Amino acid sequence: MYESISLFSGAMGLDLGLEKAGIDIKLCQDFDPSCYETMLRNGKPAIDGDIRQIDSMTILERAGIKQNAAFLLCGGPPCQPFSTAGKRLGINDPRGSLFMEFIRVVNDTRPRFFVFENVKGLTSIAVDKGGAPGGVLDIILEEFRKIGYKTVFGVLDAVNFGVPQFRERLIILGSRDNEEIFLPAQTHFMKHQLPQMRWRTLGETIKDIENYPEPCMHFSEERLRYLRMVPEGGNWRDLPLAVQPIAMGGAWKSGGGKVGFYRRLSYSQPSPTIVTSPVQKATMMCHPTKDRPLSVREYARIQQFPEGWKIAGTITNIYKQIGNAVPTGLAEAVGRALIATANGDAEVFTKRTRGTSAHKTIN
Repeated sequence: MYESISLFSGAMGLDLGLEKAGIDIKLCQDFDPSCYETMLRNGKPAIDGDIRQIDSMTILERAGIKQNAAFLLCGGPPCQPFSTAGKRLGINDPRGSLFMEFIRVVNDTRPRFFVFENVKGLTSIAVDKGGAPGGVLDIILEEFRKIGYKTVFGVLDAVNFGVPQFRERLIILGSRDNEEIFLPAQTHFMKHQLPQMRWRTLGETIKDIENYPEPCMHFSEERLRYLRMVPEGGNWRDLPLAVQPIAMGGAWKSGGGKVGFYRRLSYSQPSPTIVTSPVQKATMMCHPTKDRPLSVREYARIQQFPEGWKIAGTITNIYKQIGNAVPTGLAEAVGRALIATANGDAEVFTKRTRGTSAHKTIN
């Protein structure tokens, strides 16, 4: 019923969440051969290749959808140019122009809605627009406006939608028909009277599989020597003072919080944002009690991939695919918000905006 198309699909975290909401992804696309193989291994209809070389009508034909008939087009153009972990070249990086390819396909195919997701860093990248102030996000929103789409946007944290991970993503929703689109309302909270409504922790997510870690990357013996000194939930600051400069090396005198150095996770909290490699010095993701990084299976659990989901490639490539994915819980919430908009039942209309007169009698 809700026939849709996915671009820049990666390991399909966004697509799987949208499908859980009831959206039918008829075609996926990615440039990375490993991502394409992941789609095929899981029986998903896919098209590979550089989106800049793929005609929009070919996409519609392969999806079996006519122009103006798609419910949704979704995707997240590669985020490296906008990431706070990169060089933040932004619009000056050639890859930054891939968002224009997404807009091109939206304009050509004319879906009822679109979902554009990206890193939070995109919201703060300034660009030179001939002397006029502005940023990458301003340009993107203006381009969507030019092709006739109403938009809403915001940074959503996946932990607030039942994902056992702090992970902020920029979400832009668009409506072709000027419908009252809205970002999904938070469903999970740090503090709540009902256990099922509280943030999910790392412990409840991985404890049943932590004794079966393969496949898994490994820390070097040098890094393990220091990690063994770090308690659960700690990092380099928990090392003995005399050891810290030696363990940190050149980073010892650098600025910033450096929270990812020699980081050992905590069972009792949600996971930090999953990164593309758990063994890098500045972004270590060490198991809470075992002297190893999180395994591929634990990574997939935190990102909420279904059990048995097949991810192709080398172990490095598999970690990267999972680390770049959108958690399915966040994607499902976005999909449900769009379906509620389409069905017109997202809001209860009432004239009552305050308590009744009876409340005035209560002392």
